[in-house]
Amino acid sequence: MRSRSVAGRSGGESRALAGRRYRACVDELTLRSVRGPEIGAADLYAALRLRAEVFVVEQDCVYLDPDGRDLEPGTTHLWLATADGRIASYLRLLSEPAGGHRIGRVITDPAHRGARLAGHLIDEALAVAQHPVVLDAQSQLVHVYARHGFAPDGPEFIEDGIAHTPMRLRPPS
Repeated sequence: MRSRSVAGRSGGESRALAGRRYRACVDELTLRSVRGPEIGAADLYAALRLRAEVFVVEQDCVYLDPDGRDLEPGTTHLWLATADGRIASYLRLLSEPAGGHRIGRVITDPAHRGARLAGHLIDEALAVAQHPVVLDAQSQLVHVYARHGFAPDGPEFIEDGIAHTPMRLRPPS
């Protein structure tokens, strides 16, 4: 497992990632990165609970979240943890069978929204991901992923009653 305080970023990186509220919030958080087979029961439970609270309850989307991919060797769980160990923001990075990576289950606890924490995690994931990098964005959030270099890569589709747009990271120039 990898943990580090996010407070050590240089000023240029902090400005690029977000504004004043983001820096104040991130200074109090710790970045955690754990491979699928190495995630502890308490951390996996916390991630699954937050995912259920937001995706199932808040978004009123009844679906079976545990899909068998959380414990795969090619899975990396990334999250920002509060001082008391709670998850403020989370995402899952999956190795794709044909190569490259898929970003998914991007989520921020309602108490921590508005500080672009998910954007920070996306940047962290992109720093280790291999191309191609793909994701299925909830369509109302396409602009969030576009800020990180993603572009729509196919027609909108409905999954579990929510409109999604497939996206692909534009290759580096």
